[in-house]
Amino acid sequence: MTKVKAPKVIGALKAIQKRNGGRLYPEAVVAAARPAASPLHRYFEWDDGLAAEQYRLEQAADLIRIVVEVLPGTKVETRVFVSLTSDRATRGGYRLTLDVMNSAETRAQLLADARAELDQFRTKYRELSELAAVFEAIDRVK
Repeated sequence: MTKVKAPKVIGALKAIQKRNGGRLYPEAVVAAARPAASPLHRYFEWDDGLAAEQYRLEQAADLIRIVVEVLPGTKVETRVFVSLTSDRATRGGYRLTLDVMNSAETRAQLLADARAELDQFRTKYRELSELAAVFEAIDRVK
């Protein structure tokens, strides 16, 4: 999902958060988004049949992302499948982690994806000076 910078959306979410004692709950957001006039309304699928199917697809993707196995000859658990950004540019899908690791091209893509996630981590937590050592380690890896 892309970033949302719309002031009306931000204002609506902050109002919901304030009404709920300083916490923002998804249930409250959905309730506030139901009226078609709500600035939040367009961010939701209101056709229950389509929404149910989208939810099942999210559940399937969640399952794919959490499946792990112990590598032969080790005691290390690893994800069975990974998603590469280069695949997401087209139809998406997941690949076997071992296949990705055994190809120079896809391994390089996975490494680039990992570095991008490290950048996202830094951006998300940049206000926490306690993580300065982590940010330095990220710089060394890059």
